Amino acid sequence: MKFYIKQHKHYCGIDLHARTMYLCILDSKGQVKFHKNIKTSPDALMEAIKPYLDDLVVAVECMFSWYWVADFCEDNNIKFILGHALYMKAIHGGKAKNDKVDSHKIASLARGGTFPMAFVYPRGMRSTRDLLRRRMHLMRKRAELLCHIHNTNTQYNYDRICKNLRYKSNRKLVDGRFSDPSVQKNVDLDIELISFYDDKLTAVEYYIKKHAKINDYESHMLLNSVPGIGKIISLVILYEIYDINRFPRVQDFASYARLVKCRAESAGKSFGTSGAKIGNAHLKWAFSEAAVIFLRGNPKAKAYVNKMTKKYNKGKALSILAHKLGRAVYFMLKRKKSFNMEKFLPA
Repeated sequence: MKFYIKQHKHYCGIDLHARTMYLCILDSKGQVKFHKNIKTSPDALMEAIKPYLDDLVVAVECMFSWYWVADFCEDNNIKFILGHALYMKAIHGGKAKNDKVDSHKIASLARGGTFPMAFVYPRGMRSTRDLLRRRMHLMRKRAELLCHIHNTNTQYNYDRICKNLRYKSNRKLVDGRFSDPSVQKNVDLDIELISFYDDKLTAVEYYIKKHAKINDYESHMLLNSVPGIGKIISLVILYEIYDINRFPRVQDFASYARLVKCRAESAGKSFGTSGAKIGNAHLKWAFSEAAVIFLRGNPKAKAYVNKMTKKYNKGKALSILAHKLGRAVYFMLKRKKSFNMEKFLPA
């Protein structure tokens, strides 16, 4: 966890919402200079902070609506810091909670050097990153529909559908498969929605590949050298990382990508793990997906996973492989070297 420790003359804490925001401005001694609920607009924000612009830092919790505040601060040469929502909740949780109290606590955390920082993603790449995340959401919805067809097939004890229904030509296997008209209609609806998602996903993937602003082509090519990391997954990893140099150690990167679990210990006793939701869920998905695809046509990788499966289980074995791929990607991007299977899985 990184804290913001730089000192300023004034600290502005904003409890941000869609239509209104509560501002609290403190001076270096902690005295409240401004504390008011205002409209969420650049003009209203500028009017409130104008008397304190000589040395001001604006602090906002990392919620869905922070983009415009970050852009406003960048345009007006104002220092902006983004707070990690889960860490902030743990630090400033108290008995009373409302917008007024929260804005004061945010400003106080910034002033006291205990403001947990989140990464302020550059505006030039934000839109494509969000489109990649939206594409992932649509892909999961499509996967749910495919699973529903197989679950329905199992409910009525029909023979297993052996072919992959993600391919359009194989979906003829479920035409008229169920004797009950309502059940068949249920499955037909799934098929229609899957076809709809196929068209939308094809279009959005084409758009992403054509319009993605790759600021580091070398890193993009290095990622594509890894078996299991294709055009879309490489873009997801590249856009979610942005710059590998913001992670000083491979442990920091693995933690950020949710590839490791943090142990919860006290007085020498272990209480399991914690912090499962802290990190980047999209990197976690990308490396988990890459681990599965990495096994295709790769006897060496299959042998490694089988060995880990005997020691743990199949799920844990794939998690270990995903972690191993994440570490490999970190060092590849750091050292600017392409993937080497012999080093990754030595004989």
